[in-house]
Amino acid sequence: MTLNENLGQWSEMLMFLAALVYVVAFVAFTWDLASHSRATRRAEEATRAESGDAAVGLERVPAGVAAGGVGAGADGAGARVGTGRGQEGSAPSGRAAPGYPEDAAEQTGVGTRGRGRSRAEKARLAGQTADDAMLYSGERRPAANVAVAVMVLAAVVHLAGVVTRGLAAGRVPWGNMYEFCTTGALVVSAVFLISLLFRDLRFVGTLVSGLALVMMVAATIGFPTPVGHLQPALQSYWLVIHVSVAVMASGVFTITFAMAVLQLLQSWRERRLIEGERDRMPFLRLVPSAQALENFAFRLNAVGFVMWTITLAFGAIWAEQAWGRYWGWDAKEVWTFVIWVVYAAYLHARATRGWTGARSAWLSIIGYACIIFNFTAVNTVFNGLHSYSGL
Repeated sequence: MTLNENLGQWSEMLMFLAALVYVVAFVAFTWDLASHSRATRRAEEATRAESGDAAVGLERVPAGVAAGGVGAGADGAGARVGTGRGQEGSAPSGRAAPGYPEDAAEQTGVGTRGRGRSRAEKARLAGQTADDAMLYSGERRPAANVAVAVMVLAAVVHLAGVVTRGLAAGRVPWGNMYEFCTTGALVVSAVFLISLLFRDLRFVGTLVSGLALVMMVAATIGFPTPVGHLQPALQSYWLVIHVSVAVMASGVFTITFAMAVLQLLQSWRERRLIEGERDRMPFLRLVPSAQALENFAFRLNAVGFVMWTITLAFGAIWAEQAWGRYWGWDAKEVWTFVIWVVYAAYLHARATRGWTGARSAWLSIIGYACIIFNFTAVNTVFNGLHSYSGL
């Protein structure tokens, strides 16, 4: 089939324009987080000022009332406001005695595996994170709404660039690293935008738009490839089946990687808040709790793992048709299997061994790092039957 180089140039222009629009979306998402961070600090300062005024007012209360406190006896002896202890330091009914962890009798699901928080910890974190249900509620966020609209525009322009690339080449546009990277960035954006129809995931928009932008820059600068025909081994209908599923799985894993990073940041922030330290990342109030992020990422990783399993199986079938064997320990085959093992270990460890919290997040991040290594180093450094980078 004849190549349409003119249409290929139009595709490159559309890709460049899409990258510029992604920059605008990234700035808008970042501005949303930054503006809420400033608003949060102003609210905290106002609260501290009001607390100071209240403390001054308490100094004017008669000494006898202040000493006796609320509910004190006639002589005001032995009463302590807010200490949670009765006379002679004995523990009240239903509460932990001195020397035991705070609110140990009221812990809900907290054990050695850390699957929950105590009621006291939940009380300290109240209002410090977004709704764990990830539904659209709360205050208005005009910057985030603008960012989503710009992201939709970027995806539309990006889609036009991918389609024109395919029309220019007369085939599916994922025959080399440039095309795989640009198509993968489009899938990442599409997965994110489709997810927004069901859940308020605008808090992850900064990372998603940033990753899409990085993929576009990597394709343009790192893997520039003119429109060309496929290598003979790739001229098969299995290219459409095998690579399309791999692209979709990579898009899902990109979203879960972003959520794992946010989970680690939110978990660190929650520990500081529980310990009464200053909130150094107030913009994370727009993000759900670390546990909610972990649970949602686990579901998405399960979907991505199924897709990657299909990718591995279809790749083996294609290899048998192309080279007469299902498995040959080629570098690409090995690292595809390594990725499968890492995500299988992640799902198994969390579901059956109770690996929650930071350990599950780091396993998800390691899995995505393997995907990046498989896409970059394996395609460009290692020699093998899968050297189809186009470089």
